[in-house]
Amino acid sequence: MKSVAIIILNWNGRDDTLACLHSLCHIDYPNFQIMVVDNHSSDDSVAVIQKEYPHITLIQTDENLGYVGGNNVGLTLARQQNFDYALLLNNDTEVDPQFLQVLVAAAEADPAVGIVGPTIYYFDAPQTIWSAGGAINWRQGLTRMIGLNEPDQGQFGQLPRPVEFVTGCALLIKMTVVARIGVLDDRFFAYYEETEWCVRSARSGHKVMHVPAAKIWHKISIQAREASPTVHYYMTRNRLLFLKATHAGLTPWLNTFLEYGRTLTSWTIKPRWRHKAPQRQAMLQAILDYWRGNFGRVNLPRSGT
Repeated sequence: MKSVAIIILNWNGRDDTLACLHSLCHIDYPNFQIMVVDNHSSDDSVAVIQKEYPHITLIQTDENLGYVGGNNVGLTLARQQNFDYALLLNNDTEVDPQFLQVLVAAAEADPAVGIVGPTIYYFDAPQTIWSAGGAINWRQGLTRMIGLNEPDQGQFGQLPRPVEFVTGCALLIKMTVVARIGVLDDRFFAYYEETEWCVRSARSGHKVMHVPAAKIWHKISIQAREASPTVHYYMTRNRLLFLKATHAGLTPWLNTFLEYGRTLTSWTIKPRWRHKAPQRQAMLQAILDYWRGNFGRVNLPRSGT
């Protein structure tokens, strides 16, 4: 039976991480090891996790390495320990007991498959889909979650289906694929990194698949929320970095900058968007930082965090 390293990133998320670990205690797949990478938390996460789950591998970083850096620490250890698969799993998820068995079976059924992901539901609306894989609009330079906010009525069937990416909230990858395409690109820090990784996998000849029968629940609000300036910064900068890393054509670049220009203009001249000043500042800095080659983690000015 194939071995799986389950990599969970924790950053001041003690309660969510403990609940995630508790749900993993009930999965029916026997050959896995949990690796919690603590991204330099300032709460009591490390002490509590060590006490309640002494059998897991707990790795502490010396600074906040972001989603990318923290998961790359786990991926490097998984390679060193010769695991067959790595599962990147958000700490604010809870899982169906069969989800890992189903994911591994789907990946093993086709040697050409490199990455698989489950159906992800809202924790507070357990039958409503947050992600059934992802799609990329290469003309617009946009990505989207498939099935977002749809009630699950079996519309995606039960069999694995090809998608352009699966979210890093829950992503199972063959370690042979990691050896071939490398780990996550640490220039992203957070956001768009798993999408670029999936594109890399597909272009190296490895399919990316959504596995409808594998199910987990994500503690993300079903209500639409405005992104924080920090999130808006990384989404803005990293969309450009994604286009660069994937060698996108001229059309998505033009459409992306047209969109950015319309947004910045609207947020500047229309009184009803006056409250968007922090997001506007973050967006401008993101565009400037992209052109300056300022990637990785960025500390925004106080008014933009």
